[in-house]
Amino acid sequence: MHETPLYCSATNKHLQALFIMTQSMTAFARREANSIVWEIRSVNHRYLDHSFKVPDNLRALEGDLRNLLKQSLFRGKVDCLLKINTEGTESGDLAINEAQVHKLRSALDEISRIMGANSALNSLDILKFPGIVATATVDDENLVAQVKRLFGLALADLTAMRAREGSELQHIIEDKLTELQQLTDIVRADAPVINARQRARIEERLTELQLEVDGNRLEQELVYLAQKSDIAEELDRLDTHIEEVRSTLRESGAIGRRLDFLMQELNREANTLSSKAVAANTSIQAVDLKVIIEQMREQIQNIE
Repeated sequence: MHETPLYCSATNKHLQALFIMTQSMTAFARREANSIVWEIRSVNHRYLDHSFKVPDNLRALEGDLRNLLKQSLFRGKVDCLLKINTEGTESGDLAINEAQVHKLRSALDEISRIMGANSALNSLDILKFPGIVATATVDDENLVAQVKRLFGLALADLTAMRAREGSELQHIIEDKLTELQQLTDIVRADAPVINARQRARIEERLTELQLEVDGNRLEQELVYLAQKSDIAEELDRLDTHIEEVRSTLRESGAIGRRLDFLMQELNREANTLSSKAVAANTSIQAVDLKVIIEQMREQIQNIE
């Protein structure tokens, strides 16, 4: 069979090139040729979950088809449907599987013996039984080659569509990362001003109350408050996670689960930032951070 090598040389390079891009898990592909139709659907899933619906006489091909699919996809629920149109042949004749007819007749005779009654079937009823009308078998090398080749082309189409959608998702996430970085920078720039205002308010309040406070003790308390509300560490970790997300988006293969984990880490830092906020602006900014992170997380659910 020469068609399979043709697929390997023609489409594997195309698939390998697509692997350098972010892949979506949602796509559909359909290929039809010589009465053979392949339809492949892919949707979100935590792992790679694939199913094949093929005619009984081609079940032996499933192993090869599954291996081919696993070489191209890493995650997603993938449904593969093969249809072979046996109508409208040139001769218009139906080939009858005589051996299967004899087996059916023997089975009917045995049922009649057991049940004590005649189980008569007309010719149309007999034609409806599986295997009575002879079809191409897995030994038909030409059919097998065409089915494999067409599946490879449909799989390449599916992967290309996943890559196109993945590219759009990548652009959306990168834009959100830019927003997140800008907001983080604003919070970092505001932090020293907020701390200075907090110190000034405490000193002003003590003056209003005309309280005499030990200078050293006051300085210790102010330092303690400054440490308690210090958000530098959280901001540094946010910067690190943002850069890690950018780096992951440039990687090949299945990156969705890693990105999802990074969203959890980003959200953790935003929550800590919110809990340490001593100014209304910082609280609002922390909420805005979490909104942006959630928007990214929703898009990442679609990434392989």
